[in-house]
Amino acid sequence: MSTPRPTAVDTPISTALGRQLLVDLYGCDRDQLDDETYVRQSLLAAAEHAGATVIDALFHSFSPCGVTGTVSIQESHLSIHTWPEHLYAAVDIFTCGDSVAPWRAYESLKSAFSADRGSAVEVHRGRPDLL
Repeated sequence: MSTPRPTAVDTPISTALGRQLLVDLYGCDRDQLDDETYVRQSLLAAAEHAGATVIDALFHSFSPCGVTGTVSIQESHLSIHTWPEHLYAAVDIFTCGDSVAPWRAYESLKSAFSADRGSAVEVHRGRPDLL
């Protein structure tokens, strides 16, 4: 019996249903990462900057610190989880179709949280050519 092999993450955008950026932001501003209102506004602004259509948003603050949240967009979602004590945020930007520019959302969030550095991996999701 053959073992299934994983498919490459660098498939052409034209054959994928969605694009997903897995983002790490380092050296961020501690106070911004722990401010639920600021985190919400930053994700909403990033979605708008990318050209997305916002549907809803849900955020939660943790004790003693940290924020998690999701912005639902017509084209999928943006989500974040912050660790202010480590000056770090993990972000997921998932978009479908051609109308949204996920890398613009990445740049917006990197700037909004005053990140010293960021890294992102783009994964192309949904392969109709494999059906």
